[in-house]
Amino acid sequence: MNIRLAEAKDIKQLIKMRWDNTIEFDESKKDESYEDFEKECQTFLENALSSSQWYIWVAEDKEEIASHIYVELIQKVPRPGRITQPFAYMTNVYTIPEYRNAGVGSKLLSTINKWIRENNYEFVIVWPSEESIHYYQKNGYVHCTEPMEYFPS
Repeated sequence: MNIRLAEAKDIKQLIKMRWDNTIEFDESKKDESYEDFEKECQTFLENALSSSQWYIWVAEDKEEIASHIYVELIQKVPRPGRITQPFAYMTNVYTIPEYRNAGVGSKLLSTINKWIRENNYEFVIVWPSEESIHYYQKNGYVHCTEPMEYFPS
């Protein structure tokens, strides 16, 4: 298993995995236009991969992506008396079914945790599904209370 940052050559696989992840947890989306989604996701991924804001980590086996985790760095407003470090927002965590429960996701997350420490990012935030809480807890994450939200109408 090779763990690395995603590259442009991975975009088609990442698009398909995002689609599969969505359909797996919400079958009502399967009637949506894959072509429309592919176009939008392609643009997002091209921009993300060329930025210093997004880091897409992948675990690959035989040149096929088995798992991925997206990390967006969020810059904080400077504060007097302390060095300001960004924090990381983790999202789109997905392992294809045939690689689940084999330690692939934990190995990928462990690599990211090390990268977070090495870069002195302040903390990582992730909104886990009920099914994934144990995965994060066994990898050192602490379950916290829900944030507040505002939905403009």
